[in-house]
Amino acid sequence: MKRLNAIMIGVFAVFVGGIACMNLLAEDEPFSQAENRPLMQFPELSLDKIISGEFSKDVETYLSDQFVHKRFWTSVKASAQKAVLKKDNNGVYFGGDGYLFEKFETPSEQLDANSESISRFLEKTKGVSVYGLLAPTSIELYPEKLPKFAQTASETAAIQRVEEQVKGEIGWIDVSSALKAEKDQPIYYRTDHHWTTHGAYTAYRSAIEKMGMEPFSSNEFTIQTVSENFRGTYDAKANDPSITADEIDVYVPKFNVSYNVDIDDGQSKMESLYAWEFLEKRDQYSFFLGGNHRAVTIHSNVQNGRKLMIIKDSYAHALVPFLANHFEEIYMVDLRYDHRNMAQVVKEKGIQNVLVVYNIANFAEDQNLIWLRQ
Repeated sequence: MKRLNAIMIGVFAVFVGGIACMNLLAEDEPFSQAENRPLMQFPELSLDKIISGEFSKDVETYLSDQFVHKRFWTSVKASAQKAVLKKDNNGVYFGGDGYLFEKFETPSEQLDANSESISRFLEKTKGVSVYGLLAPTSIELYPEKLPKFAQTASETAAIQRVEEQVKGEIGWIDVSSALKAEKDQPIYYRTDHHWTTHGAYTAYRSAIEKMGMEPFSSNEFTIQTVSENFRGTYDAKANDPSITADEIDVYVPKFNVSYNVDIDDGQSKMESLYAWEFLEKRDQYSFFLGGNHRAVTIHSNVQNGRKLMIIKDSYAHALVPFLANHFEEIYMVDLRYDHRNMAQVVKEKGIQNVLVVYNIANFAEDQNLIWLRQ
């Protein structure tokens, strides 16, 4: 028995030592395609950081980010978690029918601050039609698919809280009801936090009707599947190898319409609302409008003089291809990268309509809406 224990200890020591050597010898990666984010590089050493404890925290993050073959080890962990009937991995629930869900935490005071930021923006844009669209995520639509005893706060209550707090003239667009009516359809990706193209189309109908226009029917589009191997943000966190990949669809108009897309004030241009090269990458959702940018201007051949500004997160990216068929110009801004005075931009560009689009989980935590107060 002692000999067996010694052998097991020796094997374990070799294993741990081998992993440690691999980590020491491996080159640091600057970016994770699987997680679609920059990876922590070795932190700068300073006395102040050591005293404050910041250096040790940064080193911990660095070691986690740069752990060799991390994707493999997290998949092993996910499989083990499911084998012992654990209901989540890395904060992502294993749901029914292959769905992954991220817990929605009870909103903090940040949500209230963001409501106040919109109120301040409304004060400075009187005379302009401003609309608000706060979308639920999949966890709110499919509570029956959550594992037993899974805890999550109410996104519906959070949306109502914002609508009650915002002061000023704003047209709230209720997409929750429309999405719930379509919940038997694939309106959310199983592996990602975004809505699908069908979910975005459902929201588009509610938005356009609220703006006083007639939406195009689904029969006026040809629906094409452009990817069958999309794995999104939830998959990157849970890394469950048993989950089936999602499909990405596009709605191609049957009517005559064309677009010119200007990204970041002339830095690049597109003649399509889709960046096809992203279908060959991990971050396939960036197929819609090429991902996140500071500012995007879309001109269409719809000669009606209508101009729409969209203040948004990435939920807008699958929505805009539908809205672009009703406006001569759409100007999209992302407050994470664009800190201009937005009320002044509205005035300078002659914008008649503004649409604020966020999913409620992101809206509740985003610290960048403060820029609307300028």
